[in-house]
Amino acid sequence: MDVYLEDYREVEEKFDYATSIGMFEHVGKENLPKYFEQVQKLLVPNGRALIHGITGQHEGVGSDPFLSKYIFPGGYIPNVAENLTNIMNAGLQLTDLEPLRRHYQKTLEIWYQNYLEHIDTVVDRYGEPFSRMWSLYLQACAASFEAGNIDVMQYLLVNGTSGYGLPMTREYMYKNS
Repeated sequence: MDVYLEDYREVEEKFDYATSIGMFEHVGKENLPKYFEQVQKLLVPNGRALIHGITGQHEGVGSDPFLSKYIFPGGYIPNVAENLTNIMNAGLQLTDLEPLRRHYQKTLEIWYQNYLEHIDTVVDRYGEPFSRMWSLYLQACAASFEAGNIDVMQYLLVNGTSGYGLPMTREYMYKNS
């Protein structure tokens, strides 16, 4: 397995499989179509991509002034319909969609507890205002996931329409577990 730490727009190689984690919500609304077009260009015919990122299941997810200013400048949280439109327009086919909202809520709650265990170090290193901001961010995000305002989705995509060799169910994930 190879891991590339470079601008996804500059990669020209073709792949059987590609994974993108926490990316599409950071390219900006105007670049979402280009992002999914690049995913399609990077895959061989019938190549697969697992795309994982923060999204929503309703209109108006978009951006939040606090997050845009302090946490993710230029970030944009697309809703599922917006991503699906871009996926289809790029010539990719959705073969599986898995919401992981409650899993990510739990992850954020654990991160917050770990954060509290080291809060003195954070305050010493970055100051009280930063510490309060980060605390608010972790708690607000956990609450937003719990309330269903935002979600984490995994899109399994194939370049083309045949999906040759794709499993019919998710059973393969639970074998030997």
